[in-house]
Amino acid sequence: MAVFAVSGALAALRARMDLLGVAVVAAVTAIGGGTTRDLLLDRHPVFWIDDPIYLAVILVTARVTIFWTRIAPPPMNSLAFADALGLAFFAITGAQLTLLAGHHWGIAILMGTVTGVAGGVIRDVLSAQVPMILRRGELYATAAIAGAGLFLLLLGVGVPDTVAALCGMGLVLLLRFSAILFGFRLPVLGLPQEGPRPPPP
Repeated sequence: MAVFAVSGALAALRARMDLLGVAVVAAVTAIGGGTTRDLLLDRHPVFWIDDPIYLAVILVTARVTIFWTRIAPPPMNSLAFADALGLAFFAITGAQLTLLAGHHWGIAILMGTVTGVAGGVIRDVLSAQVPMILRRGELYATAAIAGAGLFLLLLGVGVPDTVAALCGMGLVLLLRFSAILFGFRLPVLGLPQEGPRPPPP
């Protein structure tokens, strides 16, 4: 959760928001995905309402991020790397919680993906950026789907939960880091180019 709060705080700082704006964007980035998951799965109370320590961690993380950026400017890809770490953790924990709620593996993959990407979508919208999930060819939601799918596959063949979770997170990170560092992208599809239209009669 802290890494997603860092990514939200960095996005808000790059958008030149004030202290309240940084705190709000950090918070919705960190809790947006889990809140969406809990509401869709009808889990009550929502996790951060049940345990307010989450909000305290988010606010402290946002303040530390502000302080850190004043001491040393963050590296160019710091937001992307923080986001990748959050995506990996939330995608797998979302899938785990969905399984524990007794739902089908397909729903677990979907909820894992929602948990991983929803906070980032809200962050990007609030900071006036095109959401990562909508950027052409971006390995983002695909990474979450692949990681959650691997986690569930390994569970299905008897791999211990912790090992399966670490493998799933590792796959998400591998795909996201490959996209960030080496520019790996999904193929972009489109309609074939149409020839010239015949002249009207």
